[in-house]
Amino acid sequence: MFRLVDPREHFLALREIVSLLTRHRQLTWEMTKREITDRYAGQVFGTIWAVGHPLILMGIYVSVFCFIFRMQMGGTEDMPFDYAAYLLSGLIPWMTIQDAMAKSSTVIIGHASLVKQVVFPIDVLPVKTVLASFITQFISCALLLVYIFARYHYLHWTCLLLPLLFVIQAFLMIGVAYVLAAVGVYFRDAKDFVQVFCLAGMYVMPIFYLPASVPWMFKPVLYLNPFSYVIWCFQDVLYFGRFAHPWAWGVFLIMSPVVFILGYRLFRKLKTMFGNVL
Repeated sequence: MFRLVDPREHFLALREIVSLLTRHRQLTWEMTKREITDRYAGQVFGTIWAVGHPLILMGIYVSVFCFIFRMQMGGTEDMPFDYAAYLLSGLIPWMTIQDAMAKSSTVIIGHASLVKQVVFPIDVLPVKTVLASFITQFISCALLLVYIFARYHYLHWTCLLLPLLFVIQAFLMIGVAYVLAAVGVYFRDAKDFVQVFCLAGMYVMPIFYLPASVPWMFKPVLYLNPFSYVIWCFQDVLYFGRFAHPWAWGVFLIMSPVVFILGYRLFRKLKTMFGNVL
């Protein structure tokens, strides 16, 4: 096993993965595009589903919570927008996270023929899966900004921080993808655990409710979930328009590079036996 406390090894691993991805950036980009087109190949509406599918899901959630459960918020200095904007500001990044996690757990198994080729850089497979998942998030965030501007006639200055959040989130998700991709080869049940986590995770994060409304006995679950901090940062940028959760930014900024490096190191350690297991 690799040692978690050796800064030099972490730095060397970071330099290695950055060099590898830079060297194979064209291959990664082409595989990302193929991931998007192949997903909807042969379907009548084709890649329209890349946008249509999440839009339908977001529409269902907004309809249920805004019009059936009649959740109300907004109109104050602390809560500037309506409940739909609050819901979507947390739901959009989570949908990307769960999509990337679900596909990462089977990405190596699904490309077994490529993995068995000695010359193919299999390190790009988890990366292209994550990048493909981000396409939907970009479009969904743009639509959310259009909705907010159309209804309130202004956007928060913090929206300028969205590119930074996307980059930090990408580092985090690539690290998670490396872990799930490597573990998924040896433990085929990983994809089922991921599905259960993604389904339950939506309700143990501050997406549908405010943290203040959570009973004290359940609050540790909210704060122990590492993805809660991702959601808080996106809510600060898209909804609150201020650093309402400054500690979440600290955790997010530290967690992302750490997970990125450790995830790659684990993947590098386990990939030597992929060919034999597959």
